[in-house]
Amino acid sequence: MRLEDAIEHFILYLATERGLSRNYQLSNRQSLEAFAAWLRETHAVENAQAVTLALITQYLAQRRRDGLAAASMSVNIIAIKLLFRFLAGRKQIAADPAQHLALPRVRKPLPETLNEADVEALLESVPLNEPLGLRDRAMLELLYASGLRVSELTGARLEHLHLEEKMIRVTGKGNKTRIVPLGAKARDAIALYLQKERPQHVKRHTGSELFLSVRGRALTTVRCWQIVRARAKAAGLETAVYPHLMRHSFATHLLGNGADLRVIQEMLGHADIATTQIYTHVDQSQLKSIHRRFHPRG
Repeated sequence: MRLEDAIEHFILYLATERGLSRNYQLSNRQSLEAFAAWLRETHAVENAQAVTLALITQYLAQRRRDGLAAASMSVNIIAIKLLFRFLAGRKQIAADPAQHLALPRVRKPLPETLNEADVEALLESVPLNEPLGLRDRAMLELLYASGLRVSELTGARLEHLHLEEKMIRVTGKGNKTRIVPLGAKARDAIALYLQKERPQHVKRHTGSELFLSVRGRALTTVRCWQIVRARAKAAGLETAVYPHLMRHSFATHLLGNGADLRVIQEMLGHADIATTQIYTHVDQSQLKSIHRRFHPRG
């Protein structure tokens, strides 16, 4: 099979059978097409069956010499490994040449977080008697109470909201849905917004999205970023606040107050608990910081 055709079949598999996001498909396509171009130009290899571990290793060594960062190297290696595992599984090639290819160790930076006092200051600073104050307060409360991604916030719909049960159903990565709790304060803020402000913005073209612009349309992720940053600046916070920072703070504060890591994983919608474990490192780093600050021999 021609390598270009193999890549097309693999990307189609990611989209239709795995239901993975367009961004993930694009990332894999870019990595694999660059690899295929290198094989064609440097070794005249165009057939997937002709690819060997030696060729893959040579290509990756070249990318490393070109200065590709470890994280980007990992993306390339994973794409190559997944492609040939797919082809071997479908009997398109006799053996998987990337089976024993090792992944580079990438040290993930610890996520930034706000402390509980800063979150409280941000939430309480939004004036409820000014235009869009009720909407923005409800958005911030929901981000912090439920740890939503910004895309999940903009995609939240009225029919997915269960205020009496203090729950909301959201659609996350890979088009997977989950139900997360709201909490009393977020529930009250959303109820007030729905009662007093959202009806003012409903137009003929308005859908059932929870949060609306003044023109009655669903907010974009970019607009949500702008709102969060503007409200944080107005609250006098020196930290650059963005929606995902509220998600990080949500998880870190839950863990710090004794929540089980598996429960946090479920609420965040992480497929792998290893992704959630980053917050244990955040909590430990904060404990070390407190120890250094307050212990007489810290």
